[in-house]
Amino acid sequence: MRFFTRLFAAASFACVALGAAASPADPVEGVDYIKLPQIQPTESGKKVEVLEFYWYNCPHCFAFEPQLADWVKKRGDTIVFKRVPVSFRESFVPQQKLYYTLEAMGKVDPVHRAVFEAIHVGHLQLDKEDKIADFVEKQGIDRKKFLEIFNSFSVQSKANRVRGMQEAYRIDSVPTIAVDGRYITSPSIAGSSMRGASEHALHAATLQVIDSLIAKKNKQ
Repeated sequence: MRFFTRLFAAASFACVALGAAASPADPVEGVDYIKLPQIQPTESGKKVEVLEFYWYNCPHCFAFEPQLADWVKKRGDTIVFKRVPVSFRESFVPQQKLYYTLEAMGKVDPVHRAVFEAIHVGHLQLDKEDKIADFVEKQGIDRKKFLEIFNSFSVQSKANRVRGMQEAYRIDSVPTIAVDGRYITSPSIAGSSMRGASEHALHAATLQVIDSLIAKKNKQ
């Protein structure tokens, strides 16, 4: 969602900031990542919280998912990782509720990737309750139970909460990663000085920046 718009803007900014010698291995504030003006509360205790703001229909989120998932597995229990399905428009809400329902049912690991595949490979329009219910039923999930949770107050409340988080974290594009309630980065931000790089390389740069920000936090 608006990945290339942000990439162009970030690249333009990088031209002005070349003197900062930005590098994903040694990230520079304002070039490879952005420091939030106000620290946001986290729910991770002594571990570093990492949030992924994403949208299932975003092709760049789909492309980023495999590398990000592998990175999360390697990090193990050294971080607390959470996904945050965004809502830039009201039409995004069914997919937000889809994710939070899967989460409530303990079905994220087997189905999350399948949702991306269905949309971007199978070209399914998973943007309405009935279509979503048809899809999850084919994944072996009880349709009645799914819809009961999908339309629950708890799931709706989680979806509603995201709008406030988007404003607090200043999310205007996806995928975007927030670290420790203090910093945000993304393939478009971290790759601002990598003109002509492949999307895979931009993802790798993003993960390198995240690693550096986590290390920065752990040294404090």
